[in-house]
Amino acid sequence: MKLWTSIAAAAALTLVSLSALAAEYTAGDLTISGPWTRATPPKARAGGGFIEIVNNGSEDDRLIAAASDVAGKVELHEMAVTDGVMTMREMEAGIDIPAGETVALQPGGLHIMFMGLNQAFEEGTKVPVVLTFEKAGDVAIELDVAAMGAKSMGAGHAGHGKMKHGKN
Repeated sequence: MKLWTSIAAAAALTLVSLSALAAEYTAGDLTISGPWTRATPPKARAGGGFIEIVNNGSEDDRLIAAASDVAGKVELHEMAVTDGVMTMREMEAGIDIPAGETVALQPGGLHIMFMGLNQAFEEGTKVPVVLTFEKAGDVAIELDVAAMGAKSMGAGHAGHGKMKHGKN
């Protein structure tokens, strides 16, 4: 009986842990899920934030801004590699969230850029962010902080490479 009790307790703990990673927020017709960032070294000046946005509505929307007290400046960015050269640019007009589509902000692509960090992002903590959408308005979220160098928050984000990305 002790073995089954231990197995049941471990399974319950795993489910609780996974549900904690599966944060989901809504704003109008939008669902924001999987918010995360990476831990940063103590003197780092910048960090990236990643989320998935599903537009369940019949009208396009646009992520036009992000804000947080953790950094001097927060911008929406795109990273791309062209002819072997990595470039990063601010998405000044925002990021389109087409009706009926999913847009993933992920490492190596679209992302939230924190510049002038006030403190390091520590693994296991949360980073508060307010996202502003053109139609859905403001939504406060928290990014879970993963390990330094993490490629994703966990197994639940492994399929992001298959997501459609909005054009700008």
